[in-house]
Amino acid sequence: MQLIQEKPDLSAYLAADEAIDHRHPLVRATAAHLAEMAADSYVYAQAAYEYVRDAIPHSADSGDPRVTWRASDVLEQGTGICHAKAHALAALLRAEDIPTALCYQRLTHDAGSGHCVHGLVAVRFRGGWHRQDCRGNKPGVDARFSLDGERLAFLPDAKSNEMDYPVLYAAPHPAVLRALKNAPDRPHLWENLPDAL
Repeated sequence: MQLIQEKPDLSAYLAADEAIDHRHPLVRATAAHLAEMAADSYVYAQAAYEYVRDAIPHSADSGDPRVTWRASDVLEQGTGICHAKAHALAALLRAEDIPTALCYQRLTHDAGSGHCVHGLVAVRFRGGWHRQDCRGNKPGVDARFSLDGERLAFLPDAKSNEMDYPVLYAAPHPAVLRALKNAPDRPHLWENLPDAL
């Protein structure tokens, strides 16, 4: 699949906004801690990915009812769904000047009814974009950081009307952000995730 930059200027993929608040002290401190142990930007990107994937549980997997959407809140509260975790990873990567995009898939909903939009990120290395899924592993899900072929949590099934969206967004998609901000708790959010973009 050909990934398409929403914004032609790479600087858009380094910007801070209300969700990817990489200038927040907690984001900066977390990035600095991870960077201390990293020999280069590749090692740092993998460390940031593994931190968000493994140290911050996916709230549906853990049963946490809280809804986070701002990167600093995800890091502070230690919880989030895929979209929130993608915001946290994007903030940690952008904090170290690694261009990072938000991207999406349309998947069959875990609740068993219809579809929902799933969030991941893409990092810019070696002159190209590489998608990464930091949602967190569980039985049947084994996502890994990779610049040599995708190791995502889910592969869309076209027969089930699932799909990869090719657009690389500089900021969270408005429909996703609206669902996160308007949800009083995760069970409500789970029933009100966008089903398409």
